[in-house]
Amino acid sequence: MSRYREPLCRLCRSEKTKLFLKGDKCLSVKCPVERRLYPPGEHGRSRRRVLGFGLQLREKQKLKRYYEMSERQFRLFFRRVERKRGITGENLLIMLERRLDNVIFLAGFSLSRAHARQLITHGHFQVNEKKVNVPSFLVDKNDVISFRNKSASNETLKAIVDSNKNKTVPGWIEVDSEKIQAKILSFPSREDITIPVEEHMIVELYSK
Repeated sequence: MSRYREPLCRLCRSEKTKLFLKGDKCLSVKCPVERRLYPPGEHGRSRRRVLGFGLQLREKQKLKRYYEMSERQFRLFFRRVERKRGITGENLLIMLERRLDNVIFLAGFSLSRAHARQLITHGHFQVNEKKVNVPSFLVDKNDVISFRNKSASNETLKAIVDSNKNKTVPGWIEVDSEKIQAKILSFPSREDITIPVEEHMIVELYSK
């Protein structure tokens, strides 16, 4: 799978919104989006208005970059939700929110989604006391996510959890800071997903 190796802040500026790819930096005054809310590059300030297909493409790119997925991964997720009942766009967002790397980030167990993926692939986490090393693993209701025994005593990981104790966690996730574990109380609803995206445009794009 190809990996993006350029500065992550360029992606936020391209979408003209914060994608929270750099952890705490995104919440500080150092965030480039706060200072330069226009696309990067020589002609960033003078780019023409985006319409039609361009708008649909931008919404897809925004969501794909928010969850830091490749085009192939994103398309596979979309094909899966196409077969489900209900509103396709909302189902897509809910499925993306259920990714293990996203849940670990929301629970405050990592610095960013990219950091969460790294921790997962290195075998630091378990779901229902079973080791899981696949970042795209979809959590289910009543699942319990926790560090594996050896990882729970890692001072660096404990420091990250301690620094995020006051982090606001979505209502569908229950975090126990003492046991350093998170429980999935329910599936997220559309109202729980705060990224400013018009998902119906993504459905229209892939339906062509």
